[in-house]
Amino acid sequence: MRKGFSLITAIIIMMAVSLLMTMMISLSSSTVKTTTDMYLKEQAQLLARSATEYALLAISGHDNTKNCIKNINISYPNSTTVTHEMNISILYMGRGISNCGSHLLENNVTTDDSNLTAIIDVIVSVRADTTGITEPIRIHRRTIQKP
Repeated sequence: MRKGFSLITAIIIMMAVSLLMTMMISLSSSTVKTTTDMYLKEQAQLLARSATEYALLAISGHDNTKNCIKNINISYPNSTTVTHEMNISILYMGRGISNCGSHLLENNVTTDDSNLTAIIDVIVSVRADTTGITEPIRIHRRTIQKP
């Protein structure tokens, strides 16, 4: 009778320990996933700011009287192993800008301070196939800038 009772007690203790181990592994894997998602989201936000600065640099170095820059696409960190994709679209307001088509919002700007103003939309998407994320991460940043 005592041997049977100790066998049942040993099985119950082993089941309790295995349940605790399963819970610890589950919690550990969810913590790793949350940390990875937070890291990729913060990286995407920083890349959105950098892409805005890059668009301003591209606009300021471009002759807008001939044509204008409408879209810029950037792959991060390089074109072979892409983790983040940045799509930049630029809308313009101001005099002396030509060949912009629908990207020119207003050309009747009366003050020189408002001439050549750009509305820059940056969308940063994290690619799931190279990062292994399960929920999509997408950051949108819109700024009005004077190049």
